[in-house]
Amino acid sequence: MEITFSDKKFALLVNDDRKLYKKMGKVRAEKIRLRLNQLRDAGTLEDVRYLAGNYHELTDNRKGQWACDLDQPYRLIFTPHENPIPVNPHGQYIWIEIKGVEVIEIINYHKEK
Repeated sequence: MEITFSDKKFALLVNDDRKLYKKMGKVRAEKIRLRLNQLRDAGTLEDVRYLAGNYHELTDNRKGQWACDLDQPYRLIFTPHENPIPVNPHGQYIWIEIKGVEVIEIINYHKEK
C-alpha cells in the first residue's frame, strides 16, 4: 500500500532511524517502524485489519480517520487516500477498496475527551 505523510518533518523523522529513536524512544520507534512496514506490505487496508496493532476506524470528531496501537496510550493516526472514502449501502467503510493512506500524526487521542 502507498503511504504518504501530511507533514514533511514527520516523514523525514520516520525515515531516519537515528532521529526516530532519539525523538520517540526505542519502544515507540520500533512500533512505528513495524506499523509502517505492515501498511507498506499490505495491498489494501483490509490486509492489516486483523493483524496485531488493533487497526480500527475512529468515530465522532475523528470520523474518516483510522488508528493503530503503538506503545500505550499512543496511536498512529492515518486517513485513506481515497476521496470520498468507499462505503457500502449501509454506510460502512469498505476497507478492501482503500489502497493508500496518509499518516497524519502520533497522538494519545484519549486525552482529547
